Amino acid sequence: MSFFGGKKHSVKVSVFARTDIGQQREHNEDTFLVADLTHQNASLLPEVREHELGPKGTLLMVADGMGGAAAGEVASEMATDYVYEHLTTHWVTDKESTPQQFAFRLREAVETANVKIHEHAKENPERRGMGTTTTAVGILDNYLYLAQVGDSRAYLVREGQATQITKDQSLMQRLVDAGELTEEEAEQSERKNIILQALGPDPRVRVDLTHQEIRKGDTVVVCSDGLSGQMTTEEIAKAVTENRDLVAACGTLIDLANERGGPDNITAVVARLDGDGLREPDARESVGHEVYPLSDSESTTEPVPVYKGDPPARSDTNQMVIAAVSSAAILTAALLAAS
Repeated sequence: MSFFGGKKHSVKVSVFARTDIGQQREHNEDTFLVADLTHQNASLLPEVREHELGPKGTLLMVADGMGGAAAGEVASEMATDYVYEHLTTHWVTDKESTPQQFAFRLREAVETANVKIHEHAKENPERRGMGTTTTAVGILDNYLYLAQVGDSRAYLVREGQATQITKDQSLMQRLVDAGELTEEEAEQSERKNIILQALGPDPRVRVDLTHQEIRKGDTVVVCSDGLSGQMTTEEIAKAVTENRDLVAACGTLIDLANERGGPDNITAVVARLDGDGLREPDARESVGHEVYPLSDSESTTEPVPVYKGDPPARSDTNQMVIAAVSSAAILTAALLAAS
């Protein structure tokens, strides 16, 4: 809004996305979604690929499915559909458009998607154990709000440097947080794809809800582990910094993952943020995983709970930890196995 004839300050979003089957999969279980929530337009049409951030924000989302009999691709598509449906039904019609309400609705949308996927699996026994990771990034005003379950990642690239702003809900991340492994050791581990949560297998999940203030020129990359598992943070930064064209940036990322074997489906959503509604970057400001404190005081995934539901039937590289014991016992067992 402008006052006394003043100029309206705007945030401009440029975005593109691409998914690829990879080199070793028979079908693609990844799904992405890009949406201008203000105009309720979920597509890669020109008016979404280049749009001004509206009062209801923008949504970027990646879901990486798991499960046999094509259940993984059903789960990931259901996740994106239900999150978008919930936000357009509830958030878009909310009279209150505060950051707190947006963050609450985003988390609520992911929780709702989990319930829907879980109920679908119960009603369809052949899809028992179906599930999907989900990383949903909402952009509102000058902030990102991230709702995550699983290990699909989001990075923020600022002035040529990429920072992971999500935290994997994985066994290896648990070990890193406990000081038992370095990040480099975790990346090389054969167990790096063991995740602790997914949407669908359990009736309830705890969503990791975080936020990050954005600056002029920032680029957001949301991706499945088929991409992040094949390249370094520095390589992701280089790809989106050297390719100003976002179609080329997505192509470079996916091509590089395929050149390294493409063992999984590969998905990338890349969004560049600009406009006079954003401040210039400041090198003194930190970027990283920052929990968003909801006003209802409910905790987010700190730490991630160990999943205790039914084992999912799946053939891809992500795996769920199935445990009826404490997380400490899981860590001990993993360390013993690795020794």
